[in-house]
Amino acid sequence: MPDPLPSWNEGRSKDAIVDFVRRASGNGSAPGLAMADRVAVFDNDGTLWCEKPMPIQLDFILRRLVEMAEADPDLRERQPWKAAREQDYGWFSKVMAEHYAGDDTNVRTLAAGVLAAHGGISVETFAARAEEFLRTARHPTLDRGYLECAYAPMVELLAYLADNGFSNYIVSGGGRDFMRPITDEVYSIPSERVIGSSTALAYTPDDHGGTIMRVAAADYLDDGPEKPVRIWSRTGRRPVLAGGNSNGDVPMLDFTQHDDKPFLRLLVLHDDAEREFEYTSGAEQALDRAPAAGWTVVSMKNDWAKIF
Repeated sequence: MPDPLPSWNEGRSKDAIVDFVRRASGNGSAPGLAMADRVAVFDNDGTLWCEKPMPIQLDFILRRLVEMAEADPDLRERQPWKAAREQDYGWFSKVMAEHYAGDDTNVRTLAAGVLAAHGGISVETFAARAEEFLRTARHPTLDRGYLECAYAPMVELLAYLADNGFSNYIVSGGGRDFMRPITDEVYSIPSERVIGSSTALAYTPDDHGGTIMRVAAADYLDDGPEKPVRIWSRTGRRPVLAGGNSNGDVPMLDFTQHDDKPFLRLLVLHDDAEREFEYTSGAEQALDRAPAAGWTVVSMKNDWAKIF
């Protein structure tokens, strides 16, 4: 049989995945999991595709904030428009570091700008803008289009799971409606299996079947403890496999635990400065938890034969 995970080096991480899939699928002496129980959930930014030097959606938002600041001088001294216009990426990095450390003071400031950036447009218009951006914009340092920034080993893992009867879900702190236009093409995950952060939405009747509009107000931020809640709300069950890379994924990884079923928790470690990026900021708590919790830490440097 051909190797279903050719981009994974032989070692403990690959062995853990293959062993889990064998047990979950049945190995002759055991029946395996029911198809309905074969639910796998994955964070997106930093787990399925690149998130440095900034999350891909942040690039999309920053471009819109700059447009807004150019059109309205009053915004130029207000955050986050000021940082976007001045290309002060350090401000955004600081905000995210504060968030992962538990301080959301400036996250609320950032969120206000994010919500305003694409408020007051239809969900179809937003999807079209997001798709155009994702298909045309390029990563600022990796010299590739954003759709080419998905990690080849993780795409292989998704296919391996699907071939063995798993339903794969994205569970991301990123915007649900930002990801949906391309997840089927990139990951073979249909839009209805994308769970992510969302703005408020409102339906307005009209002569064309009605329109759903994006409202400049938050619905929910799908991060930290919100991830298990949203998984349960969508699937009605605990997953048996979860993959993440940051402190915000800890509750999701914890939630993927069973007393009577095989389960697997994967934590992607960014330790390959040559082929991608090397960093642990925002993942300190997760990395501390991993050994005692029995999570499988996936080293990009040692476990992946290639990144993209």
